[in-house]
Amino acid sequence: QVVLVESGGGLVQPGGSLRLSCAASRSIFAYYNMAWYRHTPGKQRELVARLTLGGATTYPGSVKARFTISRDRVENLLYLKMDSLKPEDTAVYYCHAIRDRPPYTEYWGQGTQVTVSP
Repeated sequence: QVVLVESGGGLVQPGGSLRLSCAASRSIFAYYNMAWYRHTPGKQRELVARLTLGGATTYPGSVKARFTISRDRVENLLYLKMDSLKPEDTAVYYCHAIRDRPPYTEYWGQGTQVTVSP
């Protein structure tokens, strides 16, 4: 069992920055691929960053030059640094962990709201 707890969301103006944190209840980075997703009502859940066991990162084109995913193995923390925020980045952001072998057990955090508005 893994519990994920996000924090760091809030209201920010366009062009601003924010860093989200995801605290895992135990050491998991050697066994789980990690990711950040976001969801806005009326839209599909969207992957915004992925971090594999080996440390490889992937981003969709919409955030590639602006978002950075990282981890702290000692503190069991996953981060999402967001720069040059745009109104379209407004969403609830969720931390996600998925085991790298069957049955590919998944865990989700409760989400943290990010609002980008003048």
